[in-house]
Amino acid sequence: MSVKKQAMEISTLSSLAEPNRMRIVELLRHGPLTVGEVAERLGLRQPQASKHLKMLSDHGILEVRAEANRRIYRIRLEPFQALNNWAQSFLRVMEERYDKLDDYLRELQNKEKP
Repeated sequence: MSVKKQAMEISTLSSLAEPNRMRIVELLRHGPLTVGEVAERLGLRQPQASKHLKMLSDHGILEVRAEANRRIYRIRLEPFQALNNWAQSFLRVMEERYDKLDDYLRELQNKEKP
């Protein structure tokens, strides 16, 4: 894994570790929203929502589009696809280990048979 990809995944995970940012991402998975809509739906003050949205945007998790005097935020899929690929790599390793364990157990069973 490249250092850049690893840094992106760490950045994504650290960004999502804060509960309000995770709640924002969960909310935005249903579609784009403005700062005011995010603040209202999550019971946050607008400056607090703006701070979290900026952080998520700066880390590449969200993209922002200006429309008149409003900013509309939506989720970017790429960071989540990278996280999914990363998690899948662990599943492959675990499956290989389970396959080896199965082979070893079969071998033991065969040795015990008369």
